[in-house]
Amino acid sequence: MQSSLKKSLYLGLAALSFASVAAVSTTASAKSYAKAGAYTTLSTAAEKRNVEATGTNALYTKPGTVKGAKVVASKATMAKLASSKKSADYFRAYGQKTTNRGSVYYRVVTMDGKYRGYIYGGKTAGTFAGGVKSAETLTAATMPATKTVYFANPGKTNVTWTSPKYTQYQASKNVTSTEPFASDPLTITDAKTKTREGSLYYYVKDAKNPSVSGWIYSKAVTTDSSVAYNQASDVKVNFVGTDGTTVKSTTLQKLIKNNTDNTASDNANTIANEKGTQVGFDATTKAKAADWNNSVLKGTGYTADLSTSYNQAALLAAKTGDTISIVVSKGQEASVNISLYAKTADATKNDKLTPSTATGTNSADVSEIVKVPALSKSFSGISGASYTGTELVNYLTTNKADVLYSNNFTTAGGKNTAIADDADDATVAASSYVKYELVSGYDGTFGSDSAQAVYKATTLKGASPARANWTDKTTGSSVFD
Repeated sequence: MQSSLKKSLYLGLAALSFASVAAVSTTASAKSYAKAGAYTTLSTAAEKRNVEATGTNALYTKPGTVKGAKVVASKATMAKLASSKKSADYFRAYGQKTTNRGSVYYRVVTMDGKYRGYIYGGKTAGTFAGGVKSAETLTAATMPATKTVYFANPGKTNVTWTSPKYTQYQASKNVTSTEPFASDPLTITDAKTKTREGSLYYYVKDAKNPSVSGWIYSKAVTTDSSVAYNQASDVKVNFVGTDGTTVKSTTLQKLIKNNTDNTASDNANTIANEKGTQVGFDATTKAKAADWNNSVLKGTGYTADLSTSYNQAALLAAKTGDTISIVVSKGQEASVNISLYAKTADATKNDKLTPSTATGTNSADVSEIVKVPALSKSFSGISGASYTGTELVNYLTTNKADVLYSNNFTTAGGKNTAIADDADDATVAASSYVKYELVSGYDGTFGSDSAQAVYKATTLKGASPARANWTDKTTGSSVFD
């Protein structure tokens, strides 16, 4: 009987196991996929179909719930594209399919063509939701005051486009080179920035050559007609250092052609009108009259000597459409001292701060004497070269002079008095000090007057961070005055 019971249990368990396997098999085979409807091409205006990923859905070869759909870009990749700062990572939607479950999938492609596939777009055809949302690839910007401009550096770089690159799918160049249109006046009619990059673009119209009209990077045009370049009548000039570096560039315009013997300028003062025309004599005359050292080269720290044989030869051999090199000399290295100021409501009356390294600091207000750091090197550049306030700020920040402190003091009757070096902790804690934080610098020229840096002052209680080594006169730099 016991043997029979065991046999019954064995058969019962086997039957139960078979039933379980059968149930699993039934469940697996019962998995169903969605079916996609017919493909529909989107017909709304192209710019209305610019979208960006939301990062919530992956990109597939087919609608994601359809059998055989494979991942083109994972959810993680789509999240990166969603937070991208590049216009190339926007998408253009151009088709759609709706599944039998009511899910809409859009056919999309990135502006650079790298990713293409289907992405879930919500439950309403024609409305972007789910994995994508509408995108404004361009943002309206303020128009410049002067609307007539010229190509700043005619050539194959920074030409006009149908739309700024990657702000529309397959945006293209209107011309391959702006050189033939160098002297054309352009009229700015619109201004926009790339939403993600923030770079500014202008729409310019060329009345002489309408096919040139289009979008162009704002820094590729200039209001200065003197740099406009016509290869039929002009010569480009590069000012080149002895190391081969181009320091500046300019243009000699509307040059008179040489006479037939190439011994002087044409007597009739005929302006050249064909590329390759010899114009060396007028180029030499106009170069001398331009006073380049006090115009184009001013603030660079370089000077041009037109009397050298090389520079004379370069000018005399000039032909229209040429780019010639004028060798320039670099000035001597020059440093400037740095004056420190505390910001006031009137910028013309900022309070002069006194560095702790200065001699005769007894007459200065203790709250305006600051501990200055030692510097790895002086603030220097080519004599005569300009520097910006930003460069001064960066220099001071790098050298840890962006935050300065005064020593501790007490205030009574409107007068600040330094506390003794050996004052006890309680006295120090009850006293004050001033924290100075760098906020700006002024533009200037190396080799001239002191550079000026401006700090914001905040009065605080407690021990000054500079107090510990205040009496150490070996630290700090004499560059500060």
